[in-house]
Amino acid sequence: MAQSTSMEEFEALLNESFEMDTPSEGSVVKGRVIAVEAGQAIIDVGYKMEGRVDLKEFADPGEAPEVNVGDSVEVFLRQVENSKGEAVISREMARREEAWDRLEKAHSDDSRVEGAIFGRVKGGFTVDLGGAVAFLPGSQVDVRPVRDAGPLMGLKQPFQILKMDRRRGNIVVSRRAILEESRAEQRAEVIGNLAEGMSVEGVVKNITEYGAFVDLGGVDGLLHVTDMAWRRVNHPSEILTIGETINVQVIKINKDTHRISLGMKQLQEDPWDLVAGKYPLESIHTGIVTNITDYGAFVELEAGVEGLVHVSEMSWTKKNVHPGKIVSTSQEVEVMVLEIDGSKRRVSLGLKQTQRNPWEVFAEANPEGTKVEGEVKNITEFGLFIGLEGEIDGMVHLSDISWDERGEDAIQNFRKGDVVRAVVSEVDVEKERISLSIKGMGADKFAEATGGVKRGAIVTVEVTAIEDGGIEVEYEGAKAFIRRSDLSRDRAEQRPDRFSVGNKVDVRITNIDSKTRKLGLSIKAREIAEEKEAVEQYGSSDSGASLGDILGAALKGDE
Repeated sequence: MAQSTSMEEFEALLNESFEMDTPSEGSVVKGRVIAVEAGQAIIDVGYKMEGRVDLKEFADPGEAPEVNVGDSVEVFLRQVENSKGEAVISREMARREEAWDRLEKAHSDDSRVEGAIFGRVKGGFTVDLGGAVAFLPGSQVDVRPVRDAGPLMGLKQPFQILKMDRRRGNIVVSRRAILEESRAEQRAEVIGNLAEGMSVEGVVKNITEYGAFVDLGGVDGLLHVTDMAWRRVNHPSEILTIGETINVQVIKINKDTHRISLGMKQLQEDPWDLVAGKYPLESIHTGIVTNITDYGAFVELEAGVEGLVHVSEMSWTKKNVHPGKIVSTSQEVEVMVLEIDGSKRRVSLGLKQTQRNPWEVFAEANPEGTKVEGEVKNITEFGLFIGLEGEIDGMVHLSDISWDERGEDAIQNFRKGDVVRAVVSEVDVEKERISLSIKGMGADKFAEATGGVKRGAIVTVEVTAIEDGGIEVEYEGAKAFIRRSDLSRDRAEQRPDRFSVGNKVDVRITNIDSKTRKLGLSIKAREIAEEKEAVEQYGSSDSGASLGDILGAALKGDE
């Protein structure tokens, strides 16, 4: 017979068996539903312990409870015995503990969890994850902002756990991460079926300033505004509307970013293939001004074919004005084709070439020597600019203003707006320069007066003014000045006051300077010349005859 166990050992074994059979408070235990009554389930959790749980703790939010007698369930033992002698148990807390274990594993494995949105809170929504409540931020509901979350409420769907803290009981989930992932898979599948150069059908999803986004069946492609048509498109809305189905060509697929570039014009005939044949050089065409810049204006010859009229080719006469002052947008204009560069898809056009060169027209109508009339447009230090027909200017150089006055003296008699008459002296069409002469309108009095006489000749002049330094005289319309020292051989007679305006006086021409237009005259030189001549004819004054006798004889001889 076995040795009998001591009383202490038996008591220790008994206590150990109690501890093994009696579950500890605060733990999850297994139980069996023995009855369902009055909205509660009575559960036997062992060791002759029973507890009650409200049926609603067996249901997910918004769903009916599913619990039957005989079901085996896990519950949370909050208290072994209450005042009624029953165990205090909770299915909800057991589900939460169970859910946290499951969710922590899913979080560490980065796997999806199933849940349902059941409530709305500040900044987002509450989600039931099978016993644990998580927070779904508003930004994580969908790829794009959701205005009405009604259709999503109570719907079982997958979520991604972003963050969880068991100690604080916080879980943050995302529905958007799941959508993006499935979207990425869908994009990859769609992109895998696309190839550059392929023609596909798509729906215009969004329109921006620079283009339109086209849905190709789960993936968006960008149709840039420059690829919509061969012609200039100012805004995509001119030719597209949201929701419209269009045919596009896949131009480029970026494998790294999954960005797809699309084109519409690539499916149409390129008008540039026919440009050279349709628009030969120097041919004239009618076009519409589509755009104006500082450097010129763009003119559309036909849909898809535009040319640039450079500012230098816009007007023969308006050189330094903005193109917008010569043409306006949508204006119909005639242009000449100056150059075509097929490789760069450029056409150079000329506006002024459709009109005749005004300098050519002027040269034909006004050969050299023609008298013209115009208004003084500008006065500069080197001459006058006169406005002529055809919006062109002619220039009168300082030296061509007056026969008698020079430089500033000649130009100070003119003001802007004065109407003057002049003679065309030269037209240079290439340099676009017209030279005019005002003095050419009148005869050169100096040349006429001095044309028939030579230095040393004796001529008669008329006194026009008396001055301290001498007298001013006029000969055949040419003015001259006789200095005091040239008024007489006799110093006592060298007085200007012995002459009067209107006196006729014989003088000797001492100098004719065509360049400075000055006539040198002298009474003294005439007297000396006459004396010399008399001496030569009648002998020396030393022979006894007085100067008076000689001059008297000479005068008698003249008679």
